[in-house]
Amino acid sequence: MSEAGHVLDWLQHWYASHCDGDWEHEGGVAIGTLDNPGWTAGISLEGTDLADRACPRQQVTRDEHDWVAVWTAEKTFHIACGPGNLTEALALFRTWASEGAPPGA
Repeated sequence: MSEAGHVLDWLQHWYASHCDGDWEHEGGVAIGTLDNPGWTAGISLEGTDLADRACPRQQVTRDEHDWVAVWTAEKTFHIACGPGNLTEALALFRTWASEGAPPGA
């Protein structure tokens, strides 16, 4: 299975494990696109064991379309990345959420 499949399987499991009838209505996971182009995502941490953990903003820019930034603010894990970096960015969330260490981009 590809890294994309592994990280999406993990995210689906993480999401389902937090659905309690309320959390998914108030926050959940939102993935969208940017017009520069790229991806954006917000993963609600409210009501999870990650709610009070911080991830300082970290950004790696390799070129105009190859970049990733992650950070937490207002009990949300934020992702912004280039058009080919969504898997990498979601893997940074998985690492941060699973290991408790700030992701190294």
